[in-house]
Amino acid sequence: MSQMSANINIMIKAARRAGRSLMRDFGEVEHLQVSAKGPGDFVSKADLKAEDMLKEELMEARPNYGWLGEESAEIAGEDPTRRWIVDPLDGTTNFLHGLPHWAISIALEHKGEIVAAVIYNPVGEELFAAEKGAGAWLNDRRLRVSGRTNMIEMIFSTGLPFGGRSDLPETLGDLARILPGCAGVRRWGAASLDLAYTAAGRYDGFWERNLKPWDMAAGILLVKEAGGLIDSMDKGKNPIEDGTIIASNATVYDRFCKLVRND
Repeated sequence: MSQMSANINIMIKAARRAGRSLMRDFGEVEHLQVSAKGPGDFVSKADLKAEDMLKEELMEARPNYGWLGEESAEIAGEDPTRRWIVDPLDGTTNFLHGLPHWAISIALEHKGEIVAAVIYNPVGEELFAAEKGAGAWLNDRRLRVSGRTNMIEMIFSTGLPFGGRSDLPETLGDLARILPGCAGVRRWGAASLDLAYTAAGRYDGFWERNLKPWDMAAGILLVKEAGGLIDSMDKGKNPIEDGTIIASNATVYDRFCKLVRND
């Protein structure tokens, strides 16, 4: 990014520091002590350590901001209009299985809107960043959503329910409607990177249900700043509050939304 704000610099520094720690642990993944947090959803010491590092860096730099993270209690900031929304390790299950597809996601929210975002994949050394009105970037390259116009050439991404989650029938219905008319659907297990890849034009669109704010906060701004469109499954709602999301390039957006919503 050419002209980075102080906030983005703080976010990048924090992400890189946590990334170095996670990479060391990823190299020792088979030795990690793991505790079960719920069906199909695991949290590791590495995850907790990364969140502590991120919180230390971000809250030290901006002590009056609020905090919403996956692994720790929410903090109401002295400044009620600003908060960090952080996932210290998106793709925990991939991480614990030695799969090199996981990321650190940091978003800054101001008055209910995401204004700065960083998603960092330390394995590939890919740092995605965006600021409201300043575009989206991958390392030093400006990002644009895909320019594809024919749905049969497009690849979409989603999440698949696991461990007894109740939304399996809905997701199978989505797949039955979407798969016949496109070039494929991918499920890589890290929503932040699904959105970053959509911003980069690698995917043509993404949809998912039952997401948490930290899964998608940073990715939403990346897609918007790369020229993409975003909505919740329930038209017009805020995805961060609704927990559902549809994202794609502008060309296919209306058709994609209709398929996902089964309109």
